[in-house]
Amino acid sequence: MNDSDRRNVQRFQLKLPLVVRCGQQAEDKVSTATKDVSSRGVYFFLPKDVSEGAPVEIVMTLPNELTMAGPVQVRCLGRVHRSEKLGTGELGVVATIDRYEFLRGENEQ
Repeated sequence: MNDSDRRNVQRFQLKLPLVVRCGQQAEDKVSTATKDVSSRGVYFFLPKDVSEGAPVEIVMTLPNELTMAGPVQVRCLGRVHRSEKLGTGELGVVATIDRYEFLRGENEQ
C-alpha cells in the first residue's frame, strides 16, 4: 500500500479489544487494544518488538454499538507494515490486512 492509498482510506479512532499472534507458539499471542482501524489496516500496541513484514493474526471484537447485533469477532490475517517505539515503553504497530473472516463462536480463536 503506497502513501496515497493510505490517505484515501478513512480511519476510525476506535479502542477495540484484540488478540494478536505474531508467531506460531502459544506465547506469541498477546491481548491488547487498537488505536485506530481502517478497512485496510489496524494500529495496535504490543509490549515487544516485531519485525516489519512479519505475518500477524488479529482477532478483534466489534462491539454492539458498531454491529447493532451484539459483539462480533473478526479474524484478520496480514503483515506488519511498520512499528514505532512509544514513550510508554510499548510498541505502536501498523499492520495491513490481507484478508479477514467473521467468527461464529467464541471458541474459534
